[in-house]
Amino acid sequence: MKKLKALTLTFLLSFSLTACGSADNAGSDAKDSAGSSNETVSDNADNANTKSDSDEKDNADSGSDMEYVKEKGTLVVGVTDFEPMDYTDENGDWIGFDADMAKAFAKSLGVTAEFIEIDWDNKIMELDGKTIDCVWNGMTLTDEVTSSMECSNAYCNNAQVVVLPNKIADKYQDADSLTDLSFAVETGSAGEAQASEHNLTYTSVKDQASALMEVASGTSDAAIIDSLMADAMVGEGTGYTDLTHTVALNSEEYGVGFRKGSDLAASLNTFFEDGYADGSIEKTAKKYGVQAALVK
Repeated sequence: MKKLKALTLTFLLSFSLTACGSADNAGSDAKDSAGSSNETVSDNADNANTKSDSDEKDNADSGSDMEYVKEKGTLVVGVTDFEPMDYTDENGDWIGFDADMAKAFAKSLGVTAEFIEIDWDNKIMELDGKTIDCVWNGMTLTDEVTSSMECSNAYCNNAQVVVLPNKIADKYQDADSLTDLSFAVETGSAGEAQASEHNLTYTSVKDQASALMEVASGTSDAAIIDSLMADAMVGEGTGYTDLTHTVALNSEEYGVGFRKGSDLAASLNTFFEDGYADGSIEKTAKKYGVQAALVK
């Protein structure tokens, strides 16, 4: 009898251990299965996100520049404070001949023009990095510009001129007479290039407006800026009545720069042709006093 009871207890204990083991295995299997399922869902989500990011990058990098601009709905224009081409009104909105033309071109593409003030010396980097879509800011068509950007046809004539106080203007009427002056020039500009080419002493500043302020304050003797800006900003009836401009150091042309290979340059050339034909470009130029400089 005692032997029978012992066998019965042994059997029950064995059964209990087996059942517990099965439950543990089942729990472990369920946990592993759930974990595996969750990992699969997570992996699928990660893959979906990666694919979405990849598709977005592909859409930005592939196709034409025009398609890229139309898809995002904005033409981002790199500018500096440069009256009468790009400057802000009392409301902080960008106006000027270039700004108005950029708005009109963007409208013709079915997008909105957005303006970003840039460091002029970094304009190529900003363009290639897609911070901006074009440089439209009275930009001289230099060898560096035309080799690094897809440029439009020239639309304005310009020159780099010397701006200095009226009281000393008669002493500085040619390039050879400038060597004893200290100049302020915009960093990375055609004015800086002319200062360097003529071996002049100069200080680089943020923009051409800052260069004028340097002369007005007496920090620099003179500045080298665009003739279009000089015509608009110095002399009788302007904010700098005590300044004038004398020597023209060169002659040059303005163009608009896009990313290398961009199809927007050809589209802008067509826009210019249509604008000359219907008179809209000349009308805008007269508004800002630059009609005499137009290249038709």
